[in-house]
Amino acid sequence: MSEPFEIRPMIPEQYRQQTQRITLVIAGLFIALALLLSTFCVQVFGTPGGDNFRWNLIGVLAGLALTVAFVRLQLWPRPWMAPAVYGWQLKRNLMRVTNVMHKVKAGVAAGDPAAMKLLRFYHLGLTQMHQLDGNSADLSHHVHEIDRHREAMEVQGLPVEQNRLDPVWLEAVKGYGK
Repeated sequence: MSEPFEIRPMIPEQYRQQTQRITLVIAGLFIALALLLSTFCVQVFGTPGGDNFRWNLIGVLAGLALTVAFVRLQLWPRPWMAPAVYGWQLKRNLMRVTNVMHKVKAGVAAGDPAAMKLLRFYHLGLTQMHQLDGNSADLSHHVHEIDRHREAMEVQGLPVEQNRLDPVWLEAVKGYGK
């Protein structure tokens, strides 16, 4: 079972600024590695004046693989990467809920507290994701559903601040909607 994920308050403008900077660093790393490895492959394995597309492609793919490995193994734990890591984790955890949404909605229809909390976490996470991405227009399509669900939780006496995804909730909804 995975660890609980918690929604943390973030300033959207600051988040976007930091993640743009991180994206530029990673893109620069990829470009440098792809150019170096493509040049190396063509110099070592290519034919002068011949078609070296294959060696260029191999160099670019090797650059991509090295970039992914370097980011995951070396950069991921660095404090300056925290905003990008958090955004990735938020989207990954929202996808975990999305993958069982039909079961979540069946559990909510049955009045199951775990399903109600899970859907509320999803709504809060979705709201934050749209705010962080600066995509408030897309969020406006969900406002009515979010408000209606919050009111249903209040009627049941459930706390509406569900900022933590408890993996137990995901397990609890697996029995719905078979």
